[in-house]
Amino acid sequence: MNIQRKHFDLIQALGNSETLVDVAGKLHITPSALSHQLGELEKRIGLAVVNRKIKPLRLTAAGQRLLDSAREIAPRFERLEQDLTRMVNGDGGRLNIAIECHSCYLWLLPTLDQFRRQWPLVELDISGGFSFDGLSGLMDGELDCVITADPEPLNGVSYIPLFQYEAMLIMPQDHPLVAEKTIEPHMLKDQTLIIYPVPQSKLDIFRMFLHPADVEPAHLRNVELTVMMVALVASGRGLCTLPNWAAEEHTRHNYVVARSLGKGVFNTLYAAVREESLNANYMKDFLLLTKDLPFSTLKGIARPAQTSKA
Repeated sequence: MNIQRKHFDLIQALGNSETLVDVAGKLHITPSALSHQLGELEKRIGLAVVNRKIKPLRLTAAGQRLLDSAREIAPRFERLEQDLTRMVNGDGGRLNIAIECHSCYLWLLPTLDQFRRQWPLVELDISGGFSFDGLSGLMDGELDCVITADPEPLNGVSYIPLFQYEAMLIMPQDHPLVAEKTIEPHMLKDQTLIIYPVPQSKLDIFRMFLHPADVEPAHLRNVELTVMMVALVASGRGLCTLPNWAAEEHTRHNYVVARSLGKGVFNTLYAAVREESLNANYMKDFLLLTKDLPFSTLKGIARPAQTSKA
């Protein structure tokens, strides 16, 4: 069975008319063309859709079932046609974003607000959490952009560098390490480290500071929320790391203290995008906003040295 869009239009006209002549007028076709379309539809489904022996025009049970479905499906066709037209014209599309929570996300809110105003016809959605693989979702087409600090080489994916940040060690005000001029890896081997529930390979402090020195902290505690992580640190339950711009919000209120790790642990935040999406005008604009606006809202970030990463 192959029911087409024109058949939904036909059945809706039949359901809202008293004669076949009325139906032909609504569809702007001749009575003979209407008879041909109606016969074709009934042949396709193997059932009559109108009772031709009754006046005014009445649908059969099969016709009524088709009408109910048409009323539900036809608006979806119209929205699809509108969306595709907007995409062809460069005025609309879809932008599903995943933000890896362990690199924080509040910095992106001004960018999203500006983007919504500039591209109101783009369908914008945001995913987050620790229970999914954002880059796999990007490769599968479920996502259109992934904000990550952990780029992986993937065919067909480009990494657009957004800004560079420093990972800072966050401590309580009265912690002994506050007095140290330089934090060395071995100083953390008897500490409790509060971390996001992600693999250690995705955390800057392990990948770029502790593991190269073959050091493991005494205890690990998983926490999903940054604000809870900082609250635990402030109450003396352990230490954590945050990007410098995220730490600033808490250190300026003297809730906690931030210190550099060694000579500084620096990383870059990227926007991962499928290469096929890079030519969309709204994607170009989103990436420009994402690269520029943070420098007016965040403290301590720097322009990345690279221009792109494949």
